[in-house]
Amino acid sequence: MKLVTWNCNGALRNKYQSLMQMDADIMIIQECEDPEQCSDKLYKSWANNYIWIGDSKHKGIGVFCKANVMLSQNDWHSDGAKHFISARINGNFDLVAVWTRRSNSGKYRYIGQFWKYLQTNKGRLTDCIILGDFNSNVIWDRKKSTCNHSDVVRELDEIGVVSLYHETYNAGQGLELHPTFYLQRNLEKPYHIDYIFCSKKRCSNVLKFEIGSAENWLSISDHLPVIVDIDIN
Repeated sequence: MKLVTWNCNGALRNKYQSLMQMDADIMIIQECEDPEQCSDKLYKSWANNYIWIGDSKHKGIGVFCKANVMLSQNDWHSDGAKHFISARINGNFDLVAVWTRRSNSGKYRYIGQFWKYLQTNKGRLTDCIILGDFNSNVIWDRKKSTCNHSDVVRELDEIGVVSLYHETYNAGQGLELHPTFYLQRNLEKPYHIDYIFCSKKRCSNVLKFEIGSAENWLSISDHLPVIVDIDIN
């Protein structure tokens, strides 16, 4: 099964055709509009098997699946943190789609939002795929701060969940050689802030892990897609 996470930087109705070439089974898309409230008929037709949430009809996060994928919402409690979609796939595994947001609380900005979600749902995350735009990297950890990127990685590791990028490339946190985001689409401002996490026992089932190229994707978004092909069974 192929899964993709990509922050489309808005207006997915004009960009979803670029995703189709990857032939992914499940697509986690951040900053996309709500298909139900969109007037674009082709976009609405394409999004025929999905879950979407957001504060505005113009910008939220969606889980979009092929028609033959059975998708249902888990509705795991988020303790007010944004934005997370927990979903059951084909009745045999769970995923969490992530788009961390700015918060009025300095302690719970961006990665702090996921830290809150992790505290509430830690027991459910031991064998699911967690993927999305975390807006975070260990390079931005504040000294003497809790619920930062390092805390999240450590707590996930304690329940047997790891980053597939870091497992694939044997890289340390903050030492990534492959960006997933270019600030202002500037090649001189690369960052790694999009991740796919899964249980350690599933790592051996990964058939392929890759990040899209800036050459192919920067013309339509400041983020690159992160892709995993994994044998779920």
